[in-house]
Amino acid sequence: MGSTGSVGTQALNIVRAFPDRFEVVGLCNGSNTSLLKRQIDEFNPRYINTLGEIESGYGGSLTLPVEEIVALPEVDSVVAATVGCAGMSPAFAALEAGKTLALANKEVIVMSGDLLIQAARRNNGVIIPVDSEPSAIWQCLEGEVSDPTRLIITASGGAFR
Repeated sequence: MGSTGSVGTQALNIVRAFPDRFEVVGLCNGSNTSLLKRQIDEFNPRYINTLGEIESGYGGSLTLPVEEIVALPEVDSVVAATVGCAGMSPAFAALEAGKTLALANKEVIVMSGDLLIQAARRNNGVIIPVDSEPSAIWQCLEGEVSDPTRLIITASGGAFR
């Protein structure tokens, strides 16, 4: 999700560097259809979703709702790199399907973090924060014996400035 944005293109750079380890099953984006078409041509996903205008069946890809793409049996992991609340429904769909969710969307964490964690636990899903601040906190806490009950982050950028 968010394949044409900063985090999405970085994720695809990793796929490009390790093509024997990853397969792109689906690509989802907002409106940058020219970049999405180049990504479809390069990665040959079976499924796409875009808010932009693109020819039906472009590159042989089927267009499906993003919530369906992230829940497909052939999907193991989902990179959620959308902006704002647009990423909430697909994030829940991925976790309800028991997927690993690489979450780069702080807004979704702030709006529904407890509910995301509950969905992951109920369905054996995994949340891996990939945005800088949440990822740093997660990495610091990984492997700790006791679970903190509360963390206070004293500053933030972006939409929360």
